[in-house]
Amino acid sequence: MATEVTVPVLGESITEATLGEWLKQPGDKVAADEPIASLETDKVSVEVPSPVAGIMGAHAVQVGETVLVGAMIATIDAGDGAPAAAAAPQPAVTASPAPQAAPADSAGQQAPAAPSDGPAALSPSVRRAVLEHGVDPSTVKGTGKDGRLTKDDVATAASSKPAPAAPEAPVAASVAASTGRKEERVRMTRLRQTIAKRLKEAQNTAALLTTFNDVDMTAVIEARTKYKDLFEKKHGVRLGFMGFFVKAACMALKDIPSVNASIEGDEIVYHDYADISVAVSSPGGLVVPVVRDADQMSVAQVEKTIGDFGRRAKDGSLKMDEMKGGTFTISNGGVFGSLMSTPIINPPQSAVLGLHRIEDRAVVVDGQIVIRPMMYLALSYDHRLIDGREAVTFLVALKNAIEDPTRILIDL
Repeated sequence: MATEVTVPVLGESITEATLGEWLKQPGDKVAADEPIASLETDKVSVEVPSPVAGIMGAHAVQVGETVLVGAMIATIDAGDGAPAAAAAPQPAVTASPAPQAAPADSAGQQAPAAPSDGPAALSPSVRRAVLEHGVDPSTVKGTGKDGRLTKDDVATAASSKPAPAAPEAPVAASVAASTGRKEERVRMTRLRQTIAKRLKEAQNTAALLTTFNDVDMTAVIEARTKYKDLFEKKHGVRLGFMGFFVKAACMALKDIPSVNASIEGDEIVYHDYADISVAVSSPGGLVVPVVRDADQMSVAQVEKTIGDFGRRAKDGSLKMDEMKGGTFTISNGGVFGSLMSTPIINPPQSAVLGLHRIEDRAVVVDGQIVIRPMMYLALSYDHRLIDGREAVTFLVALKNAIEDPTRILIDL
C-alpha cells in the first residue's frame, strides 16, 4: 500500500513552490519525518518530510517543476527496503548508455554523472559548482545540513586540488580543441526571481535617493578589542560590529521616525518599534531575516540573533515567519570588500542602510592630519516620504553613536 506525499502548507499567501531537489531516490529506505525533497519558495527552501516509514516510491514531478500546495509529488511504499529497492525504477541510471566518443567527449560525459553518485542528490547550484570545478563530490566532506555539500565546500576542495600533470601531446590537442567559448543556460531559482521582481518594483515605485556620510570606527574597534574575550566568555557569541550598528540605528530611528515608516496607499504608517531586517548571504541569494524588537534587545542579544540567522541561512533552515515584516534594513557589503554602494530599499520599507569596508584614511582631527579607520555609510531612502534633511540627520545621529558608543549605553 502506497502513501501519498503532498506539498505542505508553506505559509500565508504562498500557494506554490518549485521542486529544488530530491533527497531520496526511488527504492531508498525512508524513516518517518525524514526529509525526502526540498522545495524553493519565494523566500526560503523548505524540506518535505515523509509522512510514514517505508520505501521511496516513484517521483511524480521533476526537479525545477512548479507544484501547488496540497499537490501529490511522490509516494511512499510499505516495506523494509529489500524487495522494493530491487524493483524500484531507476530512470537516471538505466537510461541508454552514451555512445563511444573521443577522449575529450568522454571527459565531458563523466562530469555530469558525478553529482548523482553520492548517497543524496546534490542541489542544482552545488551540481553546477561540481561541474565547473571538476571536483569529485564523493571525496568532499559536506558542511551543510545533514552533511550535505555546499557551494563553499566545492570551492574549497577545488582550491586545494593539486594542479594536473602536463598531458601527453595527443591529450593536449584534445584539450586545446575543447577550450572554445561556451555558454550555459540555467533557470533562475524562485528566490532569485523574487529578488529581481521586488528590487525592480522598488525602482519603479519609490523615488530613490542615496545620502552618504563616513564614520570613524576607532572607538568601536577599541571597545571590541578590549571586551571581545570577556563578551564571548559571558554570552557565548563573538562581539562584532553589527550589534553596535543595529543599536545605533534603533536610536536614530526614534529620533527620525519617518525613516522607520512606510507608505500604504495614501497613508503613512509610523512604527513605534524597530524590526531590523538584516541582509544575509545564502547559497541561493540574499535573504533578509528580521531581528524583531531590536530596540528592546541588548547588543549581546542582537549578536546572537544575527549569528543564528547567518548559520541557518547557509544551511537553508530559515523559516518563513522569520523573513516577514521588518521596518528598516541594514546591509553590510563591507564583509565582501565593498567600498561604497547605493543599496535599494526593501518594499514596503522606506530606507536601507549600507555598511562598507573599514580602511585607514587620512583625516583632519583638531587641526591635525591623522590616520583613522574609516567607513562609508550610505542611506538609500524613498524621497516621497523622507526629506533630505531627515536623511542627513539620521546619518549624523548614527555617526555620533558609533564614534562615541557611550551614547548607546545612556540612550543619548
